[in-house]
Amino acid sequence: MIDVAIAGAGPTGLMLAAELRLHGVSTVVLEREPEPTPHVRALGLHVRSIEIMDQRGLLERFLARGEKVVAGGFFAGITEPWPEGLDTAHSYVLAIPQTRTERLLAEHAAELGAEIRRGRALVGMEQDGTGVDLELADGTRLRSRYLVGCDGGRSTVRKLLGVDFPGEPSRSETLLGEMEVDASQEEMDAVIAEVRKTQVRFGTMPLGDGVYRVIVPAAGVSEDRAEAPTLEDFRRQLRAVSGTDFGVHSPRWLSRFGDATRQAERYRDGRVLLAGDAAHVHPPTGGQGLNLGIQDAFNLGWKLAAQVDGRAPDGLLDSYQDERHPVAASVLDNTRAQTELLSSEPGARAVRRLVTELMGFEQVNRYLIEKITAIGVRYDFGGDGEDHALVGRRMRDFGLAGGGRLYEHMRAGRGLLLDRTGRLSVEGWADRVDHLADVPNGHRTDAPDLPAALLRPDGHVAWVGDDEQGLRASLTRWFGAASA
Repeated sequence: MIDVAIAGAGPTGLMLAAELRLHGVSTVVLEREPEPTPHVRALGLHVRSIEIMDQRGLLERFLARGEKVVAGGFFAGITEPWPEGLDTAHSYVLAIPQTRTERLLAEHAAELGAEIRRGRALVGMEQDGTGVDLELADGTRLRSRYLVGCDGGRSTVRKLLGVDFPGEPSRSETLLGEMEVDASQEEMDAVIAEVRKTQVRFGTMPLGDGVYRVIVPAAGVSEDRAEAPTLEDFRRQLRAVSGTDFGVHSPRWLSRFGDATRQAERYRDGRVLLAGDAAHVHPPTGGQGLNLGIQDAFNLGWKLAAQVDGRAPDGLLDSYQDERHPVAASVLDNTRAQTELLSSEPGARAVRRLVTELMGFEQVNRYLIEKITAIGVRYDFGGDGEDHALVGRRMRDFGLAGGGRLYEHMRAGRGLLLDRTGRLSVEGWADRVDHLADVPNGHRTDAPDLPAALLRPDGHVAWVGDDEQGLRASLTRWFGAASA
């Protein structure tokens, strides 16, 4: 029997597979498509996702294939500058096409021993008290202890479960594609600058080899979004919005997306869970979708691994929904707000002008960027030591008194006691939690001022203090009973 089957080999499924394999969980990823898609949907990683890659020792691979960007415009396209002094060692966005992100995560998961089976569509499932029976389109049957649906907004797993997906349907659509153009870059820049004064959902971006990413509002909302638009649809809409079609031709990929906003009623049903777009869909404004899915996987992986291993304390697996459902709900709300600010209606444009003025205040700009980049997330741990401002938040990377940096000690996906007192212990949990004694020695670092902190495998702070009793209570809560 497989420990965990994952439906979907996108960024969420691949990240989850790697996290499970860090803990020795046998993992199979089932992907409907026979080959990875060559088309670019998402364009980059936000700060929290960059930190995640650093925590797992992957960041150098990503930096080698991406470009650091320090620029505004991530909230509703309002071009306030990137705020200074964000609470992170990685104050930038990493521009990297989704195709490269998926390739790097697939390599990482495979290196750790995950099995990725492409061209394997899940068509049926039935769960009982010990596992899930899976039926694939080719007639193959598998059995796993758990199943996680990471199979996108039209998730087969979610539909088979019968989990409600409430929210709002699309009110508008946008055409997105990759194609060649005849117009010069200067001509396009001039047209785009003029059009974007009133229509933000418009533009082109060079992808190399003469191919451009083209985005333009659609004429309406299609009855069947699965039906791709035609090149003539693009030409017609480009002319309607800007007066020119830029001479577009030779399309590589044409698609449409709407502004539907929906969230799964629940993320877990017995031994089946949902993550990424299978659990929530929203407009792509702010570039949060791919990042939200990666962060779902990072939260779920260690918890599901503990459940499979039989070491999970009561309620640990359910804390996945408790923590991630509110985060996604907040993302849905901020994309709803951004969508309104992108409207060309007079009232919406007046609100956009007001929000633009407000973002001129440093605190407002910082708050919105922290929201978009997910470094402002704080999980509600139900009052367990939450009197300290760091509890529930992720710990940023920083230099250690003994040399090196914090994230270098988080590669294995285990818990970590950062002990600056030099007198605490993880005895009884050393098989699950590492002890990093880093007593201040006069060496100047950028470390936060605290005596000790217990970090979960996802880097969120579970406890801050200096007493052994409080530490042991937190270790038990998050990592289960002590070993004999």
